[in-house]
Amino acid sequence: MARLQQPRPIKPHNGPWPLHDVATSRATEAQALRAAAPGALMARAGLAVARLALALAPHARRVQLWCGPGNNGGDGLVAALHLHQAGCRVQVNLIGDANRLPPDAEQALKAAVGAGVPVETGTGNGWGVLDMGPADLVIDALLGLGASRAPSGDLAAAIALINQQVAPVLAVDLPSGLAADTGALLGEQAVRAHATLLLLTLKPGCFMHQGRDHCGEIWFDDLGQPGAQPTATLNSAPPSHLRPHHSHKGSHGDVWVVGGAHGMEGAAWLAAASALAAGAGRVYVSLLAGDAVPPPGRPELMVRPAGWLQAPGVLAASTVVCGCGGGDTVRLALPPLLSHAGRLVLDADALNALASDPSLQSLLRHRGSRGLPTLLTPHPLEAARLLDCKAAQVQQDRLKAAAELAAQTGATVLLKGSGSVVFAPGELPIINSSGNAALATAGTGDVLAGWTAGLWAQQAQTAAQQVASAAAWQHGAAADRFASRWPGRPLRAEALIESLLELD
Repeated sequence: MARLQQPRPIKPHNGPWPLHDVATSRATEAQALRAAAPGALMARAGLAVARLALALAPHARRVQLWCGPGNNGGDGLVAALHLHQAGCRVQVNLIGDANRLPPDAEQALKAAVGAGVPVETGTGNGWGVLDMGPADLVIDALLGLGASRAPSGDLAAAIALINQQVAPVLAVDLPSGLAADTGALLGEQAVRAHATLLLLTLKPGCFMHQGRDHCGEIWFDDLGQPGAQPTATLNSAPPSHLRPHHSHKGSHGDVWVVGGAHGMEGAAWLAAASALAAGAGRVYVSLLAGDAVPPPGRPELMVRPAGWLQAPGVLAASTVVCGCGGGDTVRLALPPLLSHAGRLVLDADALNALASDPSLQSLLRHRGSRGLPTLLTPHPLEAARLLDCKAAQVQQDRLKAAAELAAQTGATVLLKGSGSVVFAPGELPIINSSGNAALATAGTGDVLAGWTAGLWAQQAQTAAQQVASAAAWQHGAAADRFASRWPGRPLRAEALIESLLELD
């Protein structure tokens, strides 16, 4: 077996990684095919699949491959040949008309059959006639980059059968039924893989929305081809910033937290505690519920009434996070903050107030025209309110929704969720690579807003997109650390702050 570079895992610490949408990936593939001998690119891809299959399941003796009617299926057929030659008992179910395969896939089929690889080319009624016993590994090579509509007929039935397997599943280039650009399902179901080998390019949909659940562990092989201009970026751990020895609390910026209406004061305190933990020099809290004292264990936080009415110069020199637990009352605080805050993070109820008030939207756009930076941190429902659509539409294309929201407001947007998207007007979108479902608890969004403000206060000249990307990565990495210790457990917001403090 010829040697190629072993596919490498995509890890949160070894990026950033360039991402390419379907159009760019197709162009990259077309260029690679023009530059290579017939079948050479498929030969490399199939070998990469076989090498990873043997590395992930070194003791596998029975391998079941599901191959589709296109070049993705051809990659699987090449892999089947290599696995057969390596001593595995291989079963191939080829879905579609074997007489209408693309030229490279047709040659791959001939080579596999000629070498004695058993290939079943019947319909669903004939699958499984190659009785080899339960598979030790299943390879999904049904649908690749070209899939754009819901799988139907035999393809849908094959996906359902793959998902019923007990053995681990390796997907080739994409789990069949997953949209490469968005991470949404093309139909009612997609293959749930334990690992996915992306070929030539990294597709954005594998890192957000339902993509992360369906891809499992992600591996990559560029097949020796040069990378094209990316259409997005997958972030990684931000660089560390060491504090100068001669610094003092005034060197690290002031954060004002405005929020906490009656019954929701905890959200403001969480944001404030998080900003302090991120390293802000001073943190002031203005509760919309009125005067209060810091909660036990947080004497460092300073209470100031009506912080939004501070002198314009004070607000201009500060980073303000507004909206955490703000209720309807927060709309009273927004006009002066939109007009004067030096750096402004709008979260939760501040976003809901914006969505329902055109005058506030006008102030936000005017703020951007004056060069005052703003970061919006919506979850999908808040983004949907701002865009006047349904949350399901936001989730269906998260990159598009973030881009539309940034264009509409002139602000940088951190669209939270699986694979949070950070979009700034005129810049490549960034997809966050860290995090897990342990964050699906009350208050973790308040922690993110406060942590972002705390970082930004110390890096006043840094672009909002870069600060938001760093904060999102650290926020997710803290949850990853927690999940490695306590798998399957939810993460309380206060514990999240402590986990953030433990990051290297």
